[in-house]
Amino acid sequence: MLLEIKDLHVSYGAIRALSGISFNINKGEIVALIGANGAGKSTTLRTISGLIKPAKGSIFYKGMELTKLPPHKIVEAGISQVPEGRRVFPDMTVMENLEMGAYTRKDKAEIKESLKSVFKRFPRLEERKCQLAGTLSGGEQQMLAMGRALMARPDVMLLDEPSMGLAPMLVKEIFNIIKDINQTGTTILLVEQNAHMALSISDRAYVLETGNIVLSGRADELAHNEQVRKAYLGED
Repeated sequence: MLLEIKDLHVSYGAIRALSGISFNINKGEIVALIGANGAGKSTTLRTISGLIKPAKGSIFYKGMELTKLPPHKIVEAGISQVPEGRRVFPDMTVMENLEMGAYTRKDKAEIKESLKSVFKRFPRLEERKCQLAGTLSGGEQQMLAMGRALMARPDVMLLDEPSMGLAPMLVKEIFNIIKDINQTGTTILLVEQNAHMALSISDRAYVLETGNIVLSGRADELAHNEQVRKAYLGED
């Protein structure tokens, strides 16, 4: 088991965001978290990456407890997050954004190699490497956010709503890239409103409702589950 979340409780003041959720991810998997807005999906990712401290519970990564570590140490340990809304640095160039992704690394030659492989995966970023990130299209910014996360050479990538605000054609492209990243050895935890797309590329999935996991199982089984189809796949 690569990542294990045990009895995680998170509150924002009086509002309880997570009520003791537990789940795990094995090496090489794509695992999806699906659920309505406000279910606690983004909170889960932000807690794993150290941006939120839980009130209670543990997060184990390769047997190491993460909840006491600052975010940059979690990145160094091998977990990168692609945040919701992309959050690229708009006044920096594409190249500078990518270099920021490697800020915890010291190995200059290997950073160069990582840059090469990001440009190979996202040729559009290479074409626009001197352009300010804020002038890119939504799809290009999503690619940049993913490229930036890959520059940290993560074992686990946390993806928060990668399809948000993108045209259907681009959504397909982004999901193909996610599959490709996974096939080259990166484990993925995916939070996604587009449950149909998320389940189509995932191995397993967990369904969150108001801070609780209400369903879990193989992604293909959940895609055929009546409850899931009605609530998240827009089917009657």
